[in-house]
Amino acid sequence: MTTRKQIRPFHTVLVANRGEIAIRILRTVRRMGYGTVAVYSEADRDSPHVRAADRAVLIGGAAPRDSYLDIAALIEAARRAGADAVHPGYGFLAENADFADAVDAAGLVFIGPSGEAIRAMGNKAQAKRLVMSAGMPCIPGYQGEDQSDEAFVHAAADIGFPVMVKAAAGGGGRGMRLVHEAAALTQALASARSEAEVAFGSGELILERAVVAPRHVEIQLLADSHGHVIHLGERDCSVQRRHQKVIEEAPSPAVDAELRARMGDAAVKSARAIGYIGAGTMEFLLDGEGRADAGPPQGGTTPSGGSDPRSGGARGPQFYFMEMNTRLQVEHAVTEAITGLDLVEWQLRIAAGEPLTLQQSELRLDGHAIEVRLTAEDVPAGFLPQTGPVLRWRPPVDGHDVRVDHGLVEGGAVSPHYDSMIAKLVAHGATRDEARRKLLRAIEHCVLLGLPSNQGFLADCLADAVFAEGTAVHTGFVQERFGTQLSERAVPGIRTIALAAFGALASKMPAQDVRQPIVASALGQRAARVTLAQGSARWEVRLQAQGAQWQATVRRIDAPADAAAHTLALRDARWNDAERTAFSAECDGMVESAVLALQADAVQLFHAGRAWSFERVSERKSRVAAGGGGAVTAPLTGRIVDVAVREGETVQAGQRLVVLEAMKMEHTLTAPIAGVVAEVCVQAEGQSSKGALLLRIEEAKA
Repeated sequence: MTTRKQIRPFHTVLVANRGEIAIRILRTVRRMGYGTVAVYSEADRDSPHVRAADRAVLIGGAAPRDSYLDIAALIEAARRAGADAVHPGYGFLAENADFADAVDAAGLVFIGPSGEAIRAMGNKAQAKRLVMSAGMPCIPGYQGEDQSDEAFVHAAADIGFPVMVKAAAGGGGRGMRLVHEAAALTQALASARSEAEVAFGSGELILERAVVAPRHVEIQLLADSHGHVIHLGERDCSVQRRHQKVIEEAPSPAVDAELRARMGDAAVKSARAIGYIGAGTMEFLLDGEGRADAGPPQGGTTPSGGSDPRSGGARGPQFYFMEMNTRLQVEHAVTEAITGLDLVEWQLRIAAGEPLTLQQSELRLDGHAIEVRLTAEDVPAGFLPQTGPVLRWRPPVDGHDVRVDHGLVEGGAVSPHYDSMIAKLVAHGATRDEARRKLLRAIEHCVLLGLPSNQGFLADCLADAVFAEGTAVHTGFVQERFGTQLSERAVPGIRTIALAAFGALASKMPAQDVRQPIVASALGQRAARVTLAQGSARWEVRLQAQGAQWQATVRRIDAPADAAAHTLALRDARWNDAERTAFSAECDGMVESAVLALQADAVQLFHAGRAWSFERVSERKSRVAAGGGGAVTAPLTGRIVDVAVREGETVQAGQRLVVLEAMKMEHTLTAPIAGVVAEVCVQAEGQSSKGALLLRIEEAKA
């Protein structure tokens, strides 16, 4: 097939995306001397990306999430702003063939592959058929046109369990389900279809044999309009949760020069066979034990096809093609760090018709780079996406070896309309362990207060001994290493509790010179009591002042009456800034620093590399939980996809009740108890805010 594009000169680029994605693209576009145009929804009116461009165009507000998917509005915005090229960023419309075609038909330059190439590789079923014809090894599976449940059940029986259900039209873990047994397949198909339709506008699915404990490795490609294709080495994306990437690195600890050459050669040949132009990524599963494909296909399944990628029958890991992403990846920064190339720059140069100047033999990989994705998620609640105010945002300062891409601003908010990823941090070092250490220090100094995030979880992953060693990491790493710990909330230490209570008290004092210690005389009292809570745990902190010295006595009051109290001495406590958002104190001979954010009934503190949130019990409003243990409330703000029960219906504990969609993910809520549905407060396609009552179950009486 051919995907050659008409080359047109351009001068001003509209970035059809938002947040940190738009900011990152705009940075390179501006550096190369092009004019810049941003777009925004009403929900993003105050977003930093709006101010990062020469001009910005409002494209919608009634449905904020849909604004960035409105092709007609985006093309009209380009015309209004005088843009003659469009960069889709990564995500949203970056892999939408209709968008690429519409941009081209409007006489504008689409900075990405042609609509034909996107269409060919954007559907997993078709993509597998195309690359297999170029000799690419693929996982045995089913990608037939018959999308009935019966066809999938028959195919799964031929493939053998476990199998992976995947959305044919998308990626990012959405529309993906791992199924271990035949009895669970029908429900998995229904759930995956629903999520895929919401995320990608298509419910088409495929099946693949589940590869046990694989690594997820991808090859970065660049292809110009003159027929030159090169790869830029691999990235390892094996650390995942719910099939979504958490940590990425380059190069992969599991790939040597010989395997890199084989994978790169297969990727380049496949890209050349389809006439691909632009930046793209071939994604693979790497079988770490070198297991070969287990025999020929049966029934309606499709074989892996092609030749064995282990050249000449050599022993070594087997790799299988999964999909091609016809866009820039979130994790492209690690490739940039080890190659010294700006991939957005090369997207622009290729779109302008320039040839690649780098030959494959000239590729040099410098050191190692690791990236983490900071997300607004409640990890113990199952990585539930979170929304809320950004009370404090203090990223580690960008340096030569640490890069922070984000679109946050202190005083802003994270809305429910978009993805939960809010920043990415990238560290580069001469060795993998040097990069890991730098990134661990960076994430431990990344302050986000106001809503839950995965910051502490990322630090735990980077500090983990298996991750530090590197060679035993696979896609099941998170569950294998952390397991039930993921649902356990971290318990704050005595110093953290004492500092939180002290910060809450000190913030009430009249403003003082930040160069002077915080003294009790400014408060008019020498002793105070602060009660803090975190879930069911409660602590009473008694603060006694003697001039510039404070004594903090911490006692756990939800524990047995004889629980020991801990007393600490706080000396030379003082604010670190005029706004009184950060303070330090010598705590039993050790200087401690903390960042503080106060709300009406809460104290939020960043201390010792972690964010902590406490309720102030003494000021907390009385709250009576409606419906007791049978109340089902929304764990996050989002759209009601489905209500599976009606008022008066008898339900069993664990039964599916409501499906909620937020931040492009579906969440199924189940019955906490057996009983009768006494009240249903929502309906499908409605909206619900976090904490709102969805329905109430009255417990069945014996």
